[in-house]
Amino acid sequence: MKKYDLLFILSLFMFSCTSVTKETETKVETNKSLADYVNPLMGTDSEFSLSNGNTYPAIATPWGMNFWTPMTSKMGDGWTYKYDEYKIRGIKQTHQPSPWINDYAAFSLMATTGDLKFQEDERASWFSHKAETVKPYYYSVYLADYDVTAEVSPTERAAHFKFTFPESEKSYIMLDAFFKGSMVKIFPEERKIIGYCRNNSGGVPDNFHNYFVAEFDKDFELNHTWNDGWNLQENSKNSEGEHVGAIISFKTKKGEAVHVKVASSFISPEQAQLNLSREIGTDTFTQTKEKAKQAWETELGRIEIEDDNIDNIRTFYSSLYRVLLFPRKFYEFDANNEVVHYSPYNGEVLPGYMFTDNGFWDTFRAVFPFFNMMYPELNGKIMQGLANTYKESGWLPEWASPGHRDCMIGSNSAPIISDAFLKGVKDMDVEVLLEAMLKNATVTDGRPVNSVGRAGLEYYNTLGYVPYNVGIHENAARTLEYAYADFTIAKMAEKLGKTEIAEKYYKQSMNYKNLFDPETNWMRGKNEDGSFQAPFNPLKWGDAFTEGNSLHYTWSVFHDIDGLINLMGGKEQFTSKLDEVFEMPPSFDASYYGFTIHEIREMQIANMGNYAHGNQPIQHMIYLYNYANQSYKAQEKVRDVLTKLYSATPDGYCGDEDNGQTSAWYVFSSLGFYPVTPGADEYVIGSPLFKKATLHLENGNTFEINSENNSESNFYIDAANLNGKPYNNTFIKFDAIQNGGVLEFKMNNTPNVNWGTASESVPYSLSTSKK
Repeated sequence: MKKYDLLFILSLFMFSCTSVTKETETKVETNKSLADYVNPLMGTDSEFSLSNGNTYPAIATPWGMNFWTPMTSKMGDGWTYKYDEYKIRGIKQTHQPSPWINDYAAFSLMATTGDLKFQEDERASWFSHKAETVKPYYYSVYLADYDVTAEVSPTERAAHFKFTFPESEKSYIMLDAFFKGSMVKIFPEERKIIGYCRNNSGGVPDNFHNYFVAEFDKDFELNHTWNDGWNLQENSKNSEGEHVGAIISFKTKKGEAVHVKVASSFISPEQAQLNLSREIGTDTFTQTKEKAKQAWETELGRIEIEDDNIDNIRTFYSSLYRVLLFPRKFYEFDANNEVVHYSPYNGEVLPGYMFTDNGFWDTFRAVFPFFNMMYPELNGKIMQGLANTYKESGWLPEWASPGHRDCMIGSNSAPIISDAFLKGVKDMDVEVLLEAMLKNATVTDGRPVNSVGRAGLEYYNTLGYVPYNVGIHENAARTLEYAYADFTIAKMAEKLGKTEIAEKYYKQSMNYKNLFDPETNWMRGKNEDGSFQAPFNPLKWGDAFTEGNSLHYTWSVFHDIDGLINLMGGKEQFTSKLDEVFEMPPSFDASYYGFTIHEIREMQIANMGNYAHGNQPIQHMIYLYNYANQSYKAQEKVRDVLTKLYSATPDGYCGDEDNGQTSAWYVFSSLGFYPVTPGADEYVIGSPLFKKATLHLENGNTFEINSENNSESNFYIDAANLNGKPYNNTFIKFDAIQNGGVLEFKMNNTPNVNWGTASESVPYSLSTSKK
């Protein structure tokens, strides 16, 4: 995911891996660490022109307020860690959700020896992946130029560093507080550095600060700072300016370890100190590391996988790790242990939860449905945070980092809220959230950025679509996403007994039909006078669509696939169109952007026709074969994507990972089902990847998925049983999972074309349901 409007405008102007036991059925050894199956380097071999994930190794606890990552790139570069680069400039605290959104509140630590080098280019040290250990809970790297080993383990709001030095008369640790406003103050008698950083990429109030404290376990022999322009201030204890930093120095013996305990706060220096005392206190480095590891073991252990393919197991847990990173906790606990947060919307410190660093255009599809299935308590807190965002800014977020950011389209806070409510998530401020959803759908004025609310709302509410020719980019995509959001509003209002609202929005959810072109059987931009855009090339990326073309967005009728089938003339024509996307060559028209954007290139090289799994709009499409009684095609294509486009390697994704969404597709799909329609009470079945998966649900129940005869060649479902009874539906109900039980598949190497073909066996569609 990224926003290309700006790029378009500019272009106009110029593991230690655990073993498996070889028995009749191989399984992950239960006494081994699940966290050690995770490869945080998955997806890090990326760049602007080609994304294999666009990730960085996030050394963090699940949903932690602060992450830590090594920097191979310059300060301010969104691609902070590139796998094929060979120098490290420091290890930084990061809050970056995406290279396209970039970072905020970042500062870094770096150790050197010998002659003082503190400018970021000069201090950078050669390193090798052979001398690098990367775990979710721990990072270690050998800084070859200085003979120093740097290690870090995280807590939610703090981190513990360990620097192991050689014998040296001049050993240094420096804290770079970064640009766009910073301050450092050194207290040698307390072995402490405090300060703040203010760097950001937008979405912050004027009083935004990240306050930090760093405590050392060794006396300082020298202390320096630098000021703007890398101006060294020898023997100084404080500096404040555009870009400042602190340097402390001491003599070290060979193998001597210097520990640094670091924490930060968006509230105050005192809160930063409180966070450090609470989360690390007197803990040793080993204790901090073990606590972080246990935090990951707890969450990863909620899903147990049994299989004889170790690579699939690594990929599963590496993907699950990514799902559990965002949205970020943006709240802290005050002196009374009350939940408080600095508001990135109005700059005040207020009670209650706040979460951030999420693009709902991506994550409404599978990340939040995963939370509703496995983490409803967490999602209740996230919903409280959304209510707080509305109270503090007047609007729901669509892309927050940390406040409102102008990125992407849609009204996708609605499906996130509605799906949580309909799935029984507790502690939601339902009336406030519904009010906020309705404001998005009815109010045009006062939107803080274009991505918030609904751009083109006046047209949508009068014409039933956003016109192509009125200067609103990505108009067809907006129409389709607004129509789906209307469906989720209707579902929530209906359950609340608000019949009039429900009927209004059910009706509006049919607006997708206004863009269907019966001449081509594709979705097509429509002008204000009711005529379709001309000329029309369904292969044209962008323009009326968002990071995709008509072949990708035609399927964005999540709530009414049967209605789309009818528009296309029936199931045969519908499946023919699905087949066409896969069978045609990867042709494209990139003229809207003026260059081949990375999403196009990733589609082109995947050898799956025009199926663009590397970006979100089409990721549900494979499952639509189920609606047309050809579920076997979904089974073969799901398995194809699972095994060909994902791996726990630096090039392990086929496009942007995007806050857990592309990973969540893998997690769901490898279990055997996927949430095509958030807001409906079911998941659509594909092809389970593992011999057995066990979900340990938050309500105390367990749900098992067993796949007899599952193998690389046996990916077709021959038959299924649910709790011992024959099961012929190509979907599984939410409650069936939450109630616990066993879903059993019998797999084969040839398709059973009759399984799941009865009229009652197809998944939910609004047109053919009772709502």
